Order: sequence, then C-alpha cells, then structure tokens
Amino acid sequence: MGRTRILLADDHPDLLKTVERHSFRGCFRLRPRLLLADAHAMFTEVLKGYLERTFRVIGVVSDGRALVAEAMRLRPDVIVLGIEMQLLNGLDAARRIKEQAPKIKFVFLTMHEDPNLAAAALELGPIGFVLKHSAGKELLRAIDHVLHGKSYLTPKLRAEDWVATKARARQFSKELTQRQKEIVQMHAEGRSVKEIADVLEISRKTVEFHKHHIQGSFNLRSNADLVLFAVKQGLISVNP
Repeated sequence: MGRTRILLADDHPDLLKTVERHSFRGCFRLRPRLLLADAHAMFTEVLKGYLERTFRVIGVVSDGRALVAEAMRLRPDVIVLGIEMQLLNGLDAARRIKEQAPKIKFVFLTMHEDPNLAAAALELGPIGFVLKHSAGKELLRAIDHVLHGKSYLTPKLRAEDWVATKARARQFSKELTQRQKEIVQMHAEGRSVKEIADVLEISRKTVEFHKHHIQGSFNLRSNADLVLFAVKQGLISVNP
C-alpha cells in the first residue's frame, strides 16, 4: 500500500490553513469554539469537562460584564451562558454582544421554566434555550442547532405558549433604559452605591439620581420593593 506524506512548514502558512480547515481521515477537524458563562463555579467546571469532549472550550467567566469583555476578545462560535448572572444578566449581556459581534451564537441555560424568558431570548435570532437540570445530550443538540442557524427550545416549554409570550416578550424589560436596568440589578444584588458607581464608572450622585427616579416612576417605596421589581423585570431571579 502506498503511503501519503504530509508536509507542514512554517514558511507555508496557506498550506497550514488549508490543513486546519479540512479533515484528513478525521484527523484535522476543527472543533467549534465555546465560551462558558455562569455564576456557579462548580456547575461551570462540570459543564466544561463534559463539553470539552466535543468542543473547544476557550474561556470561562462568572458574571455578565466579564462575559461581554471576553466575547469581544475571543470571538467564540457559541456562548453557553446562564441567564442568572451578577453585574449584568445573561439576556442583556447577549444583547450587547450581538450588537458588536452578530455572528456569535447563544445557548441559554436556566433553572426556570419561564416562557417569557425564552421568548425574550428568541428576539436575538436563532438561539438555544435549555433547562439546567436537562443539560447533557439536550445541550449538545441545542449547540448543534444554533451552529446550523436554527433555534432549539427545551420540550419542557409547550409550543402553544409562544403565541401569547412572543407579544409579551417585546415588553420584557423594555420599560427601563439600559443604564437603569444595570442600576436596578446591582441594587437588587445588594451592592452599595459606591460599588455600583465604580463598576459603571459614574458618580455616586448619578447612581442615586437613577435610583430615586426609578423608585418614583414605579412607586417602589423600599429596597424590598426594588428587589421584587428586579425579579419581575427578569433582571435577577430567586433561586429555588
């Protein structure tokens, strides 16, 4: 039998690129690049080990702001992200990323069977929406779907929900400006005015102004009211 010889040389970059992009008896297959984002470190570590069997996991982050920064730096093919993240929730982080890098795909992981969240995520285009306790083969299917330009919604959410929730999704968290949503979320997370000002790089007076304006506009009389408002807006979640 004849033998096939392959020559790879540093002075032939075009040859290297060609080999990287095509399979040779299955040896040179490029695996899709994934970025993981979730607030729970233990869950993310387990998920990373599982997904690395099939994909290249190129980064792991734990909050929404770090996710936006790393997505812009690494430009992954797919981001697998939790909706419930600190500093910036997953939906708003995905919206920011989509504006700057429209080719990046998203698969959302959540603990809540909330059609409103799924419908809001669908506004981003073809996405995956998987419940955390169903992750596994279902997550692999969702990633495969988005890589092929199709949405994947967990079967736990009934198809008949979408007619009603699609209309509601257009109003999901739309009452607030982006800056107001950031301030509400971080207040609801228990962060101080100084912490919020430092993260957003604005003055404490500006943070206080936004907080008082929001409380007045939505008749929120206490911090407890503000937390409940953040939950209803989908900015934070109360974990079971």
